[in-house]
Amino acid sequence: MSQNPPDLRPDLARATVPRDDTNQPRIGMVSLGCPKALVDSERILTRLRAEGYAISPDYEGAEAVIVNTCGFLDSAKAESLDAIGEALTENGRVIVTGCLGAEEDYIRGTHPSVLAVTGPHQYEQVLDAVHKAVPPSPDPFIDLLPATGVSLTPRHYSYLKISEGCNHKCKFCIIPDMRGRLASRPQKAVLREAEKLAEAGTRELLIISQDTSAYGTDWKDREAKAPILDLARALGQIASQDELWVRLHYVYPYPHVRELIPLMADSGNAVLPYLDIPFQHAHPDVLRRMARPAAASRTLDEIRAWRADCPDITLRSTFIVGYPGETEAEFQHLLDWLDEAQLDRVGCFQYENVDGARSNALPDHVAAEVKQDRWDRFMEKAQAISEAKLAAKLGTRMTVLVDSIEADGATCRTTADAPEIDGNLFIDEGFEGLKPGDMVEVEVDEAGEYDLWGRMTS
Repeated sequence: MSQNPPDLRPDLARATVPRDDTNQPRIGMVSLGCPKALVDSERILTRLRAEGYAISPDYEGAEAVIVNTCGFLDSAKAESLDAIGEALTENGRVIVTGCLGAEEDYIRGTHPSVLAVTGPHQYEQVLDAVHKAVPPSPDPFIDLLPATGVSLTPRHYSYLKISEGCNHKCKFCIIPDMRGRLASRPQKAVLREAEKLAEAGTRELLIISQDTSAYGTDWKDREAKAPILDLARALGQIASQDELWVRLHYVYPYPHVRELIPLMADSGNAVLPYLDIPFQHAHPDVLRRMARPAAASRTLDEIRAWRADCPDITLRSTFIVGYPGETEAEFQHLLDWLDEAQLDRVGCFQYENVDGARSNALPDHVAAEVKQDRWDRFMEKAQAISEAKLAAKLGTRMTVLVDSIEADGATCRTTADAPEIDGNLFIDEGFEGLKPGDMVEVEVDEAGEYDLWGRMTS
């Protein structure tokens, strides 16, 4: 499970957030899980800051701590419980929210002394709990916030959540139970937030949701069959004007996704040629047991069509190995499919039972040692594909976004790299004048299994 952000959590880094010198009550935040949870944390902190609270970078300086939990997998639940326990030990006054917050009895069974428990994106309930535990102290001279609110990511990139919930019924997933059915934000609200982020200096917008392709399909009075197409065009126009990137995450391979590809192929549009699509598996029988679309052969046809329309497109996906009933033949089918698909960026998880998931009741669960073996073999295959694809980039020129500067070099990302989940491009010479958020042109002169190295061309 990812932890967001690793350098701003009081349990991981004590002194990275500048301490406020105000006398306002201080609230700490521990944010676990996916980027969608990170956006929730930012919204909570923004509201608190506007109501007269300061943000504490450590446990000791906080009068209460909010723990935004993840509850997707059993391992994530365990880590969330550990984080709650540490916050209780270090501070003692803890408010729990997030996906695991939907299971209040489960949390209180381990940590009965938490002050309050709320579910995911229940902002008002979190604020009520904070007000009760630590009354606010408004100060009109210091409560004013920038239009973008409180951000937990570096200033040059921002997550932009366009919807909540999901209408899929995948047997291994309980997200719809925790976050509800699809609820899309109005397009005007999304575009207004994008404009504010651009004005504040964001160089990359990372578009997230549970199902980005389905954006707007929950609107009964919608005119467009697939509103994500209009939203992507509008975001691309904003990004083109402000010279920033737009990156789409969590895109399900519906037929209308093909209509997004021309936007990505258009050099005048800032929607990056990058699709993050959760295929999960390739064998049709496994996909049926997952209750996912079982059309892997047609998916390969779609991939070929995408690449024909946009040769520079980067395809990222995630897969599950060891799903209940998965045979060796089905797993080998997945490896063969991966050979043919030649995806650029790949993640893989070993199946885990999750409380409340329908997959728990499926027969023929795969032994732990078999799951580990299959994961190892899958990642070996994916690594070889990645290494070959990156080697083909030697000698090419590309624009990169600078993420950080250290004593020995600059860490950057190409259009093929999302922050924290993909690779990097490193510049180790002539980087002294760079700063985070700069976009520079480089020539690739070295390639590894997942990363590139380059030198600036000007």
